[in-house]
Amino acid sequence: MHPGLLLLGAALIVAGFVGLLLPAVPGAPLVFGGILLIAWADGFARIGPLTLVAVALLGVLSWAVDYAAGVVGARRAGASRWGLIGAFLGLVVGVFFGLPGLLVGPAVGAMLFEYAKNPDFRRATRAGTGVFIGFLLGTALKCALAVAMVGLAAAAYFF
Repeated sequence: MHPGLLLLGAALIVAGFVGLLLPAVPGAPLVFGGILLIAWADGFARIGPLTLVAVALLGVLSWAVDYAAGVVGARRAGASRWGLIGAFLGLVVGVFFGLPGLLVGPAVGAMLFEYAKNPDFRRATRAGTGVFIGFLLGTALKCALAVAMVGLAAAAYFF
């Protein structure tokens, strides 16, 4: 048992949960990396290859949700390509304003670009709302998947 690897693995898991909320930090890969280090710390005796494959698949699913949620929300609300570009640029600008910017930036960007393309306030507002709801649902799903990753690894480790 290597306590340093256990500590580093736990730190990566915590950083991964922070990364689920911040777009620049890869949350699911960090959670998986932490679980992998914890498994390695005891020679894969408790967390074996089958558990690691299952955790990795949950991580890949979380990564896919990360990219798809905002786009799906925007598309379901009727956003055009301009709205999607605005959402991306709003996210980039929002990074500089912390968590409020990350939450509101993509929605405002989608609204502004959608309105610039077609000056219909109702349509632009719908696009921004769709991006916002997609982001919130995607973040909730990513967090649930990360909890499932850690829960699966913990069950293998302790039981």
